[in-house]
Amino acid sequence: MKIATFNINNVNRRLANLIDWLAAAKPDAVCLQELKADNQAFPEAALRDVGYHAIWQGQRTWNGVAILGRGKKPVETRRALPGDPSDKQARYIEAAINGVLIACIYLPNGNPQPGPKFDYKLAWFDRLIEHAATLRDLTAPVILAGDFNVVPTDFDIYPTKSWDKDALVQPAPRERFQRLLDQGWTDAIRTLHPKEPMYTFWHYLRNRWQRNAGLRIDHFLLNAPAAAKLMDAGVDKAPRGAEGASDHAPAWIRLKRGK
Repeated sequence: MKIATFNINNVNRRLANLIDWLAAAKPDAVCLQELKADNQAFPEAALRDVGYHAIWQGQRTWNGVAILGRGKKPVETRRALPGDPSDKQARYIEAAINGVLIACIYLPNGNPQPGPKFDYKLAWFDRLIEHAATLRDLTAPVILAGDFNVVPTDFDIYPTKSWDKDALVQPAPRERFQRLLDQGWTDAIRTLHPKEPMYTFWHYLRNRWQRNAGLRIDHFLLNAPAAAKLMDAGVDKAPRGAEGASDHAPAWIRLKRGK
């Protein structure tokens, strides 16, 4: 079973890019972030026409998350991260596909920091950690997938000082990411590629894509039953180089089917 995550950075503007990648990569399940479309504007029909059924939580301007299932609709289990009923930002959706529970995550960016946006990032991260603890011990495979907006270590970013004050590399988000790992989650991409940076994001500015000046901020965290099925993982770089591309590339993992 192939599961992917892709910060699409406006699903309608980049619908052709998404459909081209789906046809080439053929993932069984896809987590999308940064839809930048309200619920009524999500391109459900166009995706269904190419074989993908969807659940989504839309939001205009910046946020929005979705889970796609190839040939079948994901079975929704949750539409928001618990812990703060007043939080209306569309950043979390959860569903079961083929016996695997998948949480699609778009963690807050947190810039500028320090400030209220960074405080919100840390509070949201704390809520995720609390909810993840309830998912970790399920007997079914569970995957936390998406744009975590955190560079876990200096190995996960190109050699530079230009990001030193950015929220993505600060000690507090990194500590929280490590706290998730310490719960017993497996960082799938880093586990299978320990000696490669495996960037998933390249800023549009300063020719960072052309220079391969990237960051790894899109992650798959697996509970023990999912980690036992892990076969392969990677990043599809080609979509990042396409015309009108998102600033992210799709990342993916492959799990063994069955018990």
